[in-house]
Amino acid sequence: MDDTTPTNVSYKLTRSAGGLWERLQVYWQKKWFRWASYLVGALLLAYLLLWAVLLRNLPDAEALIEYQSPLPTVVRDVDGQPFHSYARERRVQLEYADFKPLLIRSYLAAEDKTFFSHGGIDYVGILGAVFDNIFSSRRSRGASTITQQVAKNLLLTNEYSYTRKIKEAILAYRIENALTKQQILSLYLNEIALGRQAFGVEAAAQAYFGRGADQLQLHEMAFLATLPKAPEKYGREKYEKEAIARRNWVLGEMQNNGWITVAQRDEARAQPLGLISKQGPQFKSSGGYFAEEVRRQLKERFGETSEEGPFSVYSGGLWVRTSMNPRYQDMTTEALRDGLLRYHAGKGWQGPVSNIPMKDGQWQSRFASSNISIDYKDWRMAVALSRQGGGAQIGFASGETGYLTGAPSALKAGDIIAVAPAGGKNWSLRVIPEVGGGMVVQNPLTGRVLAMQGGFDAQLSSFNRATQAMRQPGSTIKPFVYATALDNGMTPTSIIIDGPFCVFQSAALGRKCFRNFGGGGGSGPHTMRWGLEQSRNLMTVRAANDSGMKNVADTFRSMNIGDYPPYLAFALGAGDTTVLKMTNAYSMLVNHGRELKPTVIDFVQSRNGKVIWPTRWKPCDGCNAKDWDGKAMPRFKPGGKQVMDPVTAYQVVHMLEGVVQRGTATILRDLDRPIFGKTGTSTGPTNVWFVGGAPNLVAGVYLGYDKPRNMGGYAQGGSLAAPIFKQFARKAFVGQVALPFTAPNGVRLVRVDRVSGKRVYGAWPSDDPKGAVIWEAFKAETEPKRSIRQEELAARGDKPKKRAAAAQKPKETSNGSTAAAPTTNQRDQEFLNKEGGIY
Repeated sequence: MDDTTPTNVSYKLTRSAGGLWERLQVYWQKKWFRWASYLVGALLLAYLLLWAVLLRNLPDAEALIEYQSPLPTVVRDVDGQPFHSYARERRVQLEYADFKPLLIRSYLAAEDKTFFSHGGIDYVGILGAVFDNIFSSRRSRGASTITQQVAKNLLLTNEYSYTRKIKEAILAYRIENALTKQQILSLYLNEIALGRQAFGVEAAAQAYFGRGADQLQLHEMAFLATLPKAPEKYGREKYEKEAIARRNWVLGEMQNNGWITVAQRDEARAQPLGLISKQGPQFKSSGGYFAEEVRRQLKERFGETSEEGPFSVYSGGLWVRTSMNPRYQDMTTEALRDGLLRYHAGKGWQGPVSNIPMKDGQWQSRFASSNISIDYKDWRMAVALSRQGGGAQIGFASGETGYLTGAPSALKAGDIIAVAPAGGKNWSLRVIPEVGGGMVVQNPLTGRVLAMQGGFDAQLSSFNRATQAMRQPGSTIKPFVYATALDNGMTPTSIIIDGPFCVFQSAALGRKCFRNFGGGGGSGPHTMRWGLEQSRNLMTVRAANDSGMKNVADTFRSMNIGDYPPYLAFALGAGDTTVLKMTNAYSMLVNHGRELKPTVIDFVQSRNGKVIWPTRWKPCDGCNAKDWDGKAMPRFKPGGKQVMDPVTAYQVVHMLEGVVQRGTATILRDLDRPIFGKTGTSTGPTNVWFVGGAPNLVAGVYLGYDKPRNMGGYAQGGSLAAPIFKQFARKAFVGQVALPFTAPNGVRLVRVDRVSGKRVYGAWPSDDPKGAVIWEAFKAETEPKRSIRQEELAARGDKPKKRAAAAQKPKETSNGSTAAAPTTNQRDQEFLNKEGGIY
């Protein structure tokens, strides 16, 4: 090795840049490769832009597989018959097999005759739409297939733009891959908007022809197929010629496609449209206030719209079974209305229901949009157009006009009034009572509300006075004061002073003195029963004071009447409550003091038939069996906690029967069956009440102005409210056995003197309601005792057997004949005469 040769050698390894990169550089020199690369890049960029603008937020077409149409909620009565529905749109959902083939073909002819052959997109139609948008100001013609319309209606908005059309086409392609043709058509025919607030073919058939889609004739099917083109146009009378022309075109397309014969086409073309002007009510008008209470409870539980949950009131398609008895509901409505009219009779016209502007002559549209109507006999709501002589020209929401005879001088144009037919085009004024009221009918064993009326007409005022109006109950609260007294040592025969009673309430409230209804200082000592029957305020206040007003307030609270402070004025009904709460409290008395919660809904089913409320609902297997199967009958345990001693509750009911027999509700006595109840009149008087009923039915009713004011000095519960209950009860009790109120274990029925309350031996209660002797209910060991003199005890102890034998031995009379031994009643009568009468 040479000395000049370096001793340290370093090496640097590098990778060659050849291979793929060199080959790309070689290809890049070629023109065709560069253009291909530009094209691929452009496509990738276009896809990214398409994803960012269109595909990123595009709805999932797979969702349509589980799609459920927004359907109305149907409400049924206790017999299962529908009587109301909650809907903002007319919708009825059908299966594909329910649509007649000719009906399907009519829509295919009008909208998409190649539906069963294309893949969701009509490319020729799309090109035509683009051309129209570029070279014409009008909307494109026939660009969307039925699949695209389903995509637009269910997954997209109604915005008209190129972006929406592209999204529509993409979704249509995806829908065709996700659903069958039959599923797509079913969605379309159930969802398409067809005017008159009808969505879907079945709802449109009802709206335009008043019958179901399965009953339509060929020319009617063809007309419905014209509606997707202009749903708010062809159904109007002024566009009848255009509608007929469009219908005939559809019939021609059906014949061209071989779906109908020429003869069928010509026969259908010769038919008139045959549209009904307005669809009649779907259900019998009944229970408007009841249905509104059901709607309110459903809304609180499930929400109002689909955004609030799948079981919402207006789109969940619920089936609701209620406790409404249609027979009782009609009776309740009639009785309350008649009572309101009786009170208002002779008071004259109080003014219009409402008023609309009349300056520009658009009275019909304004009147129709006000939605003011009435459902009573043949009455109708009308608007005054102008004065004419002694009457006035009036108009109706339909556009009809008539003449009002004898119009009041205060009537002016724009006033909305109630009228009734008077022959020809003449109408007479009707007065809607200004006074309001509410009535509730309840089953006292279950708490189910059987009927409810919250005013004169639900279409005039949705304010439900049966559940929403807070009113002073007056004397109807007194039974619960006496119930507290019974729980604190008193009995129905306890003597209470009916006399002046004053109490120092506080430094702020000062001294308070009470008085009876109508004034007066009282009538002295009487039994508790008499005080309740005659509704004596002074005795009630004294009983409340002796029992402790805090205890009385606790009773009010436990019976769910109201949560009041412990002031004596509340013992006379000064606190506010509702007629539903008072009716329920009386029902709890009949139910032996066991808690009841008033219910209007029995159960709620989803659109698929599953019971979703109550959550723990179970069917009663065997309850409706035709014949007995030999097994034990279903038994239900009583629900609710015990909120009042059952004997106390019965004692109060027993005393309240006396209110009907001898007290303030004697107007009900001739119903000739066991009835209990209590009248009430609040200070003013501003409200009049009656609450009561029979063992199987309890009702409550009140009358009063919405803004409380004096009803007149003659207004009392016994003269105004009780007759309303009587009118209802006369019909409701037809065919029912007159059953007595059942007494719980522990009740002792004892004969007492009605006036003094002392126990009676040897005499019996009679059918005379004012007889001296009555049965009275006592708790064990609280009934009055009979006092016996010491000398009588000694005499009886000497020779009881000889006395008994002597009593049985016939006595010889002065003429030598024998007389029969005195009976037990005769001996008792002799004893009573000897001791100075009954005590």
